[in-house]
Amino acid sequence: MKASTLRRILNAWPPFLFTGIRVVTMDDYRYARVRLKLAWYNRNYMRTQFGGNLFSMTDPFWMIMVLKSLGDDYVVWDQAGEIRFIAPGREDVFAEFRLDDALLDEVREATAGGEKCLRWFETDIRSASGERVASVRKQLYVRRKRR
Repeated sequence: MKASTLRRILNAWPPFLFTGIRVVTMDDYRYARVRLKLAWYNRNYMRTQFGGNLFSMTDPFWMIMVLKSLGDDYVVWDQAGEIRFIAPGREDVFAEFRLDDALLDEVREATAGGEKCLRWFETDIRSASGERVASVRKQLYVRRKRR
């Protein structure tokens, strides 16, 4: 599936659609930019971005991007995740994901003999004005498929 097709599917996916999350860009499974709109229906008690939505906007991207970039010979799962709130989100916020060849080569090397690789990926969530709102870490489990 093309990355542009997956972007359209994710934008229609209810957990994103009904929370104001929108995949703005997804290029060849190497780059994605996601926006969380601040609206009346997704604010918390303090009228700022709801923390669950901040985490949700980052949830599937590292796993999908690594899986699609490595190919069908690999198993990739989310293993763990954590979020650290830094500042209140008082406007739309954005997260960007970049996957480069060096990182993929590192994972391929770590799994070459059939071993699993547990690798952390980090993403900052920033406001439209550039302020860091939260930092999200996701740990992926990666292994070559057994034949």
